[in-house]
Formats: sequence, structure tokens, C-alpha cells
Amino acid sequence: MFDKIAGRYDLANTVMTAGVDVLWRRRAAACLTVGADAQLLDLCCGTGALTRELARKVPRGRVVGVDFSEAMLAVANRRPRNNIEYRRADVLDLPFPDERFDGATMAFSLRNVVDIPRCLREVARVLKAGGAFVNLEVSKPQSPLLRRGFFAYFFGVVPRLGGMVGGDAAAYRYLPQSLINFPEAPALTELFKNNGFAAASCVPLFGGVAALHVGTAAPRTAPSQAARPSQASAAS
Repeated sequence: MFDKIAGRYDLANTVMTAGVDVLWRRRAAACLTVGADAQLLDLCCGTGALTRELARKVPRGRVVGVDFSEAMLAVANRRPRNNIEYRRADVLDLPFPDERFDGATMAFSLRNVVDIPRCLREVARVLKAGGAFVNLEVSKPQSPLLRRGFFAYFFGVVPRLGGMVGGDAAAYRYLPQSLINFPEAPALTELFKNNGFAAASCVPLFGGVAALHVGTAAPRTAPSQAARPSQASAAS
């Protein structure tokens, strides 16, 4: 599905959000407090829109963008930068060692992940202790009135706009449906805290139609002295 919509994905996003998605990505990148030489990871990077924002933030560092869609990565590679590397990978089984990155991001993709807790644990694993994970995602407004209006647009208008601009009506019927069982913003904050992040916070955007979740990777715990075999028992 994502391969089919890759060619017009950026245009469809711009039309459906009236260009606001660009501002949201900039806000997400701004949530990472890192040095100019930091090593960053952009998960489910798609066509690389957020990846390029991160690359501008770390001119002496490096950004790795990962996605499972070859067509999305092909579009991303059309706009190369010296400090970006794109790799095909599964966010539930990242091909990186522990504590590899100083920060990580994901935009408009977590609701498509089949195992959110496992994904969060993988992200926490590859982050250095204290590193931040910034997740930008469509959300469900807490205001009943705003929620009704947003749902009318997201479930009624977005599939039609996406079908016309994105070229695949079935894909843009699926994308709104992916929000139905996605956790509410407070519940997602708790998932962060229970899956590798020492702290997590949520910043609602546009009244809660989108949200930024920022988690801080927990320190690695060394094995306790009691858990280590004594020299005598190890030698016996």
C-alpha cells in the first residue's frame, strides 16, 4: 500500500493538512536538544521529509532514515544530503546496536505499527541513556466538539482528498481507520513510560488533532552484585 502512494505522498499530505504538516515536522525536530554532531534516527521515514529537517539540525552529524517501503525510500533518495543515510528496516527489529543514537523521531506512522510496546522498547534500546524519542502523530482531541469536527473531516473528507490527489482511494480509506484503535494521548504517554522511557510528556497540536510525545530513554541498569557469580562459584 505504501509503495503505491509513495510518488504522490508528500503532495497528498500538503493538500490534506493545508501545509500544516510541514510546521508540525519542524516542531518535532525542534524538540530534540542535541549537538551539531549528533547521530539521529528517523523511524518510518517515508519520503524523508522529517529526515531532512533533522539533517539541517546536525550539519556535522548524521541521520539514518529507516522504512520498510522500498518505493518510499526511492523517493527519499531523490533528494540526497551528505549527512543522511537511508536503510530498509523493520522498526520492530532495528539493525543497530544498543545505545547507537543520540535522538530519534517518528512522524505519522506509529498508528500503523502492529506492536507499539515492542516498537517503543526497540527505540529505547538503540538510544543512548537520556536520549529523546519524539513521536508526531494524528491524535483524538479531548474536546467533544472539536473531536466531532475532526472526525468528520478525517474520516469523511481525507479519504476523498487522498484518493484524488494520492491516486489510491483504498489506501486513504485505510489511513483514517488506523486511528480508531490507536491509544488516546494519555494512554500513549503511559506506554512510553512502561516500555523503556524514564519520562514522557505530550504536547497537543491544533487543539489535539495531532500530538507530540517526547520520551527520555531510561538509563541502562547494570547487573546487581548479587546476580553476579562469585569467583569461587565461577571457578568450581
